[in-house]
Order: sequence, then structure tokens, then C-alpha cells
Amino acid sequence: MTFPYFFPSSDSRRKTCRKSGFRQRSLTMVKQQKTRFYILKRCIIMLLCWQSHSVAD
Repeated sequence: MTFPYFFPSSDSRRKTCRKSGFRQRSLTMVKQQKTRFYILKRCIIMLLCWQSHSVAD
């Protein structure tokens, strides 16, 4: 038993991509970039905090 909602076939993915316009693709790209910057920011903050709290040998 397959669930097409969770595992769409390649044909349905192609149709969805064709239907989605420039605006939808742009919004998706913006969301991905925002997520990447958030992750990068969190990693940098974590490294800076770890460095400032590290015990000197």
C-alpha cells in the first residue's frame, strides 16, 4: 500500500513543478536560503561561545 501524498511519483512531481510558477520557486529558494543562514548563524554562535568558555590548558 502506497501513500501518494507522502511518496509522490516522479510524474506527479514533474506536473507540480510545471504548475508552480516563478513566484513559488522564488519563495522556495528564499526559504531555503533563510534556513541555511539560520543554521550558519547558530553554528557560528555556538563556536564563539564554546571558544570563550573553553578551559585553558
